[in-house]
Amino acid sequence: MKLNIATLCFLFITLISCSKGEESTDNGQQVMKAHSYRPFYHYSPAKNWMNDPNGMVYFDGQYHLFYQYYPNGTTWGPMHWAHAVSSDLFTWEDKGIKLYPDDLGYIFSGSAVVDKNNTAGFKNNANDPLVAIFTHHQNITGKQVQSLAYSTDKGQNWIKYDQNPVIKNPGINDFRDPKVIWNSKTQKWVMVLAALDKIKIYSSPNLKEWTFESDFGQNQGDHRGVWECPDLFPMKDQNGVEKWVMIVSIGGGESAGPNGGSSTQYFIGDFNGKEFVSSQTEVLWADLGTDNYAGVTWSDIPSVDGRRIFLGWMSNWVYANSTPTDGWRGEMTVPREIKLVEANGKHTLYFPPVKEINNLKGTQLSSSSAVAQKDFSLENNGTIASGSYMVDFEIDLSIANQFEFSIGNSLEKLSLSYQKSTGEFILNRGKSGIVDFSNLFSKPLRCPYNPKSTALPVKILVDKSSIEVFINNGEQTITSLFFPKFQYSYLKIISSAENKYLKSITISPLKKSIIR
Repeated sequence: MKLNIATLCFLFITLISCSKGEESTDNGQQVMKAHSYRPFYHYSPAKNWMNDPNGMVYFDGQYHLFYQYYPNGTTWGPMHWAHAVSSDLFTWEDKGIKLYPDDLGYIFSGSAVVDKNNTAGFKNNANDPLVAIFTHHQNITGKQVQSLAYSTDKGQNWIKYDQNPVIKNPGINDFRDPKVIWNSKTQKWVMVLAALDKIKIYSSPNLKEWTFESDFGQNQGDHRGVWECPDLFPMKDQNGVEKWVMIVSIGGGESAGPNGGSSTQYFIGDFNGKEFVSSQTEVLWADLGTDNYAGVTWSDIPSVDGRRIFLGWMSNWVYANSTPTDGWRGEMTVPREIKLVEANGKHTLYFPPVKEINNLKGTQLSSSSAVAQKDFSLENNGTIASGSYMVDFEIDLSIANQFEFSIGNSLEKLSLSYQKSTGEFILNRGKSGIVDFSNLFSKPLRCPYNPKSTALPVKILVDKSSIEVFINNGEQTITSLFFPKFQYSYLKIISSAENKYLKSITISPLKKSIIR
């Protein structure tokens, strides 16, 4: 993508206005600096551009995160793989760039696995090899092929396979983003690969030689954009029933997805080692916001843990190159645990945040968990002004037919409202601050929701320039960026209900994670 003149002018004006520092205006508002948009507890690059999470693998007590990175600017450019590691999913250590563009092209998205059985033959010491499977994007032709790289020193150094590519291009431009898993039942590696607007499935005994098995998605799911970044894995529901899940991101324009632009759908079905089959007729979305894209899951998480943990890029291709940050651009969502839930014979996925986020909690700011109340207001508070905190509250829908959660200041407001009559949440960021860099950004985000009981728990994570909403423990999620011009100073929950509908509310500041 390239910036147009209007966007350049906008960024120039924004940087000038923000370079004045945090100062009080005539009306007493505290001006936000552009660098104040950097999140506390979400991963973001120290500088320059970042997009898709890649190569997510757990190995030797550490979560490895690679990601699409352009080291020479804050807009998309020739892609590299940069690297970070964490032992707790929130405190990340930057390890620098690991894969650079070469004669085969840029380094596009892909995955990584631990080759415990040394099927590829890369092992040369006591360490199990880590193998990355990624797309080479050929710079001149635009064609894409699949390649390997490996590490025998726990991910510190990587060697590209000398016989790349391992899968050649079949004659189409969009042919990318390999996600690989080990299928214990067939004793083979399985790859899902995005091709135009469907998924190709391959198998291999050794990661080097791949056999095409089948296609999926020709007449299923949403096709309003190119399919990207697939994932495939088995899960068990609360009753022990195993199903297979396929996640597929869709890159589209302003009219695509549930609320416009980039989005992520998922399918639930069965997989026999060759074909994935789903009887699903409706489109199921992993997130109803506009800022959770290209999400995939970590491989090789130990069975004693047993979780399937998901991470997405927190942005949208409609406006990703134009968001008003300074010196860096791009961040990740919080890691989320995927749960397969069966209700009335139907399976869906829940996406709650991982439990490790509770380790970031500081001294509890406010709690009324023991006494129900009518409405809630917190103003001129330091934690709200800091912009990084967690809110947990529960609404009694037998009393309140509607409610609104909002944060803001006297000039700006970001709100989340719910109407029981329409069965819909609406996140409105139209007056949240800087919104004029994209027509899509000011549009309300709609999330259909029919509650399963009168007790409605909601968790909200706010982190400087992002909000993540988890409805009923992640049954529905809404992820959104926002860019205040001035520091927010209040948090409110209001309703037209006459009786005490707010069963509980807890606000907890979240400590800053250290990125070394």
